[in-house]
Amino acid sequence: MRNKNLGTAIGFVLILVWCLLPVAWILSLSFKSSDETRVGSPQFLPQDPTLENYREILSNGDFLAALRNSFGIALIATLLSVILATLAAYAIARLEFRGKRLVLSLALAIAMFPVVALVGPLFDMWRTLSLFNTWPGLVIPYMSFTLPLAIWTLSAFFREIPWELEQAAQVDGATSWQAFRKVIVPLAAPGVFTAAILTFFFAWNEFVLAISLTSTTGSRTVPAQLSFFVGPDPFNPPYGQLATASVVVTVPIIVIVLLFQRKIVAGLTSGAVKG
Repeated sequence: MRNKNLGTAIGFVLILVWCLLPVAWILSLSFKSSDETRVGSPQFLPQDPTLENYREILSNGDFLAALRNSFGIALIATLLSVILATLAAYAIARLEFRGKRLVLSLALAIAMFPVVALVGPLFDMWRTLSLFNTWPGLVIPYMSFTLPLAIWTLSAFFREIPWELEQAAQVDGATSWQAFRKVIVPLAAPGVFTAAILTFFFAWNEFVLAISLTSTTGSRTVPAQLSFFVGPDPFNPPYGQLATASVVVTVPIIVIVLLFQRKIVAGLTSGAVKG
């Protein structure tokens, strides 16, 4: 037993080091000067730590505009996706109608559809509808790819909620909408929160649509904006600034996970085991 626990601990440490080493390298790179990053074989730790990269990134107007776009687009896509997915998942879980399995199958097929295959048609369509290089031009496709996953996640939660609770609320005088809003949705809060987190992460990190459906910093998000950090010399990219921007973009995700880790775990594991 002792050898087994030791082996588990060693394996855990190795996996942790393997996963965190790239993060530690990017963090170390963000504190290195441009002269040090141009060295052929730079050291892991910065020889002369500096905050110059952070000052340049936080004073870069294009990067700050992209950061603002990322927050706005991700929040709007998350809010709309969660509202629509909650209503759709409730109907799928509670109501009996013809074609319910077909709806779920189509939702799953949409989620598995490759994003690259839609770039060309979306580009032409958005140019025609004047949605190219706009916030709605990114919010709509983000919702299209996140709604299926949110519907599947929430429908599983709604199925676990006893039907009697909703009936009891209606017996006490609540309407169907009041029973749904005040009884069902609060009980499915872990699932709603999980769907919101997954949607936000997708919209925050998405690159292909963001780089293809935008042309200026007016609606370009951070992942797309980072591809324009080329520096004055194409053979010596600004590695320090790229690493610094990556750190700045990752900080909100880390904060969200640390603040809501219990709800995230509860949402991912709720309903996995039936009593």
